[in-house]
Amino acid sequence: MFATHNEHTALDIVQDAMVKLAEKYGDKPVAELPLLFQRILQNTIRDYYRRQKVRNAWMTLFSSLAPKNETDEYDPLDSLRDDENQSTPAAPDESLQQNQVIALIEQALGKLPARQREAFLLRYWEGMDTTETASAMGCSEGSVKTHCSRAAHALAVSLKAKGVELP
Repeated sequence: MFATHNEHTALDIVQDAMVKLAEKYGDKPVAELPLLFQRILQNTIRDYYRRQKVRNAWMTLFSSLAPKNETDEYDPLDSLRDDENQSTPAAPDESLQQNQVIALIEQALGKLPARQREAFLLRYWEGMDTTETASAMGCSEGSVKTHCSRAAHALAVSLKAKGVELP
């Protein structure tokens, strides 16, 4: 199963690179396409691993909010709000700590510039990819990447200053 996931990811990366090549360089001479494709593919692979690194850091932070006794699959973003009280209640100290961390995250998000907050929430809360986020925000993919990077850095600094450490 792990190999299948990697194979699908690799195929997705190659497909994304091919689409970028066709969209941006379709008018170039055929002789230039192999080198252009190689460079686009390298950048697409780097982008994928950068996104994974950021996602993993945030998911690790959020996973610390998970109840310790839960045995089912856990999505940390689902536990941030449990208005209908559908999950097993956390112990009072865990619940207090969880609420405090959520409040710190909300405060830190509120202090971000609007475009950074929008890019971060669309990418990491809504799960949109860079292209979808760029379309929703009406900007370039490069701008989305810049906004997300700056937002993640600012959030990490803000949370660290409050005693919440990212692994």
